[in-house]
Amino acid sequence: MTASQKIQPHRSIATLALAALRVHLTACLVFCSGIALAADSQWTTPRTAFGAPDLQGIWTNATITNLERTAALGEKRFYTEAEAVALEQRAADMVDRASQPSDPNAGAPTAGADVGGYNRFWMDPGSQLALVNGEYRTSLVIEPAAGQIPYTEAARSAIAAAMDSRSRFDHPEQRPVNERCLVGFGSTGGPPMLPVLYNNMYQIVQVPGYVMILVEMNNDARIIRIKAEPFDSDFKRWLGDSTGYYDGDTLVVRTTNFNPYETYRVATAHRLYVGTQSVVTERFTRISDEQIHYEFTVEDPQYYTQPWKGEFPFSATEDRMFEYACHEGNYALPGILAGGRVAERDQ
Repeated sequence: MTASQKIQPHRSIATLALAALRVHLTACLVFCSGIALAADSQWTTPRTAFGAPDLQGIWTNATITNLERTAALGEKRFYTEAEAVALEQRAADMVDRASQPSDPNAGAPTAGADVGGYNRFWMDPGSQLALVNGEYRTSLVIEPAAGQIPYTEAARSAIAAAMDSRSRFDHPEQRPVNERCLVGFGSTGGPPMLPVLYNNMYQIVQVPGYVMILVEMNNDARIIRIKAEPFDSDFKRWLGDSTGYYDGDTLVVRTTNFNPYETYRVATAHRLYVGTQSVVTERFTRISDEQIHYEFTVEDPQYYTQPWKGEFPFSATEDRMFEYACHEGNYALPGILAGGRVAERDQ
């Protein structure tokens, strides 16, 4: 939890509904004519002093759209505007209900029961569906057409093993790296960089030869080397090894050599498995003063039956980024391991 959650007042249903309406009206003004922001003849991509497309600033990728599409939707790629309004209102209602103060007289939970966690007051997952080219997307994944990650059986076995390991509490290194505050959870630092419950902000800084993306969650900093060769394959960084180049108005980033401790990435709205030999290619394209179009493709024949692709917007924000006050060895980790010892004693 960071100061950015603690100082932001809770948004009421009325406020959220008004914000959603404002987005819908803006979207209609931009898209109803069939002209996307990128096609606005009055807007041109800003450039840095050294001629690169200027992506700098603070951005958020918060959205209530899930990574994968619900199977019941089949190949339904987008919602109608009426459906989008209803879904966003439903999400706002849920936030309002789940943000009520906890019952001070509830008492201690029974043995083995979930003790609970933050209520929704402390969450900030966003309030709108992902809007891309005038479409309210049903998933961030757009290929395959079903909107789901095309795992092989090898991947499913690896996921099962990773899930099993999360039930072990023998020593600190056995716990997930996000639980130890080494990287953010749910692939927020990526790549691919995905939205989670809160801290969905990113600061992009460009200098000749490098791009730095500071991830609000866990203060992860991605250093992308421009026109550089990958490091030796034995050197596996937490967020992989990212190299890139500029292709016209787009920054293209290729990431390899993923760390074996960051293969299985879990958040409430998504989970994915990225192998150590996977390749993630990202494309960052500034399409207006207020938006970056973000695309990613993940390839690995061992774990996917085909390459899979996703896209969604990064939106400019005037909010400030704050320190993510989490570090390895804070009071939560000793408590988790102590709980493991109690469970062993009681067995």
